[in-house]
Amino acid sequence: MAADAETLSTPVPEAKFKRVMLKISGEALMGPQGFGLHPPTVERIAREVKSVHDLGVEICMVIGGGNIFRGLQGSAQGMERTTADYMGMLATVMNALAMQSSLEAMGVFTRVISAIPMDQVCEPYIRRRAVRHLEKKRVCIFAAGTGNPYFTTDTAATLRANEMACKAIFKGTKVDGVYDKDPVKFPDAKRFDRVSYDEVLAQHLGVMDASAIALARDNNVPIIVFSLDEPGGFRGILAGQGTYTTVHG
Repeated sequence: MAADAETLSTPVPEAKFKRVMLKISGEALMGPQGFGLHPPTVERIAREVKSVHDLGVEICMVIGGGNIFRGLQGSAQGMERTTADYMGMLATVMNALAMQSSLEAMGVFTRVISAIPMDQVCEPYIRRRAVRHLEKKRVCIFAAGTGNPYFTTDTAATLRANEMACKAIFKGTKVDGVYDKDPVKFPDAKRFDRVSYDEVLAQHLGVMDASAIALARDNNVPIIVFSLDEPGGFRGILAGQGTYTTVHG
């Protein structure tokens, strides 16, 4: 028991990042499927979140909706963009509820907070109430983006991270950082350990969309890009370990 306590206290991640935002795509919840939710994958990600929550870190989350519906794809097929974007926002609520269910099954108190009011299934977004949830060590999953069309969930994550005074944004992806080109297609792709906001924008590195990067830059919130498929990766980075890229000022 003493050894376990020592293991948990040695990294002291809460001293570095007391409160963080975790942004993941809706596609991350698909697992090996090509569409929808894969419950074992949702559970695996929930365990990663719980392992960090157990360290005392206050966690916000934003989950995309691309596994169910993506507004840009809908508008490309002739649907009106505003309607398509609202449908995408509703998809993020479904993903948030799935993640809430998995987290609470593990004993982690969780609140889904929607930018579009739907009182029967989740809370409306009220900043001071959300901050209080975090202070009570509840995980807050922010759903429905910003509540406005034409804004991505990347921008929503950066906006909420600033409103909640998060110390960093963790962007979970399929690769272990930011590369100068697609590492899946190009074996000689170079991974950056650190890269500036301006370099991300100038080189179109695809970390997040331009408005999200600009908002993070203006408020000097670092973005840490890591692999969500690496077991223990989220907790490891908070302990100063693992492979990742930091986007900074």
